[in-house]
Amino acid sequence: MGKGFDLISVLQLGTVDYAIALRLQEKLVTLRKEGRIGDVLLLLEHMPVITLGRNAKSANIVAVPEVLASRGVEVYECDRGGDVTFHGPGQLVAYPIFDLRGFPSASTTRKTLGAVEFVRRLEEVLIRTCAEFGIGTKRIDGLTGVWTGEDARLPANSSVHAESSTQPDIRGRLSPRGSVLSAGSEAKIAALGVHISRGVTSHGVALNVNTDLSFFNLIIPCGITSKPVTSIQKELTRVVPMQDVAHTLSRNFGMVFESQILCLDSLDALLSTNVDVPMTVPENLRKIHGEEDSAWA
Repeated sequence: MGKGFDLISVLQLGTVDYAIALRLQEKLVTLRKEGRIGDVLLLLEHMPVITLGRNAKSANIVAVPEVLASRGVEVYECDRGGDVTFHGPGQLVAYPIFDLRGFPSASTTRKTLGAVEFVRRLEEVLIRTCAEFGIGTKRIDGLTGVWTGEDARLPANSSVHAESSTQPDIRGRLSPRGSVLSAGSEAKIAALGVHISRGVTSHGVALNVNTDLSFFNLIIPCGITSKPVTSIQKELTRVVPMQDVAHTLSRNFGMVFESQILCLDSLDALLSTNVDVPMTVPENLRKIHGEEDSAWA
């Protein structure tokens, strides 16, 4: 286990409104900075929402407000890194509230985990998770996230689920090790955007599991026009139980961050104090859906 750091509490929250999830993260980050809670991993889904990171360009939302409204899509800006992305049903979102100062770094130039190494570890979690479902993925230089593609292969030590490991993939091919190869153009299967304040992280990753990919036609995902998006369902041509993916992702967080995983039933099990998370949208959280905003023009 980790050196001086050996526990991540995991909370599965079901479907959570994006505004409430932001407020919850803010409260948990404050408690983590104060040392009143340990490291926490939130797993959840969102109702359809487009989010704009700190570097987002409003032009990357290509749908007009009327179309967004007809599809029930809200739009929010937030303080994570990155551009425009979509969250919605069938997509597994993971928000790690970690104090990076508790994780030893593999670098020879620093003792604890830095921002870049943290992002690389998140990508590693996603790569291992996709591998367990027989999907080879990779990083792309200069971009964040995880991608399929011709040269994407399963890690040699991956444990592929039986359905995928004993049969050819949907393209009828197996690698020399029996590992599924991803074919076709590079496609993004998981997005990544984080915020770090005084060493404590928020926001995180979004893995397309059974996501309705047509929602991504409403935006230019992450401002990248040349590469499509994909999902576990699309790669395997079958629906995958979200709970299976959540368990696999949690386990790989423990492996990559060298920590024990403790699954909790509720926020009450985590907190000894009321975090005052509202069940309605906070008034001071700016939602730009259907509003004129010159700052994003």
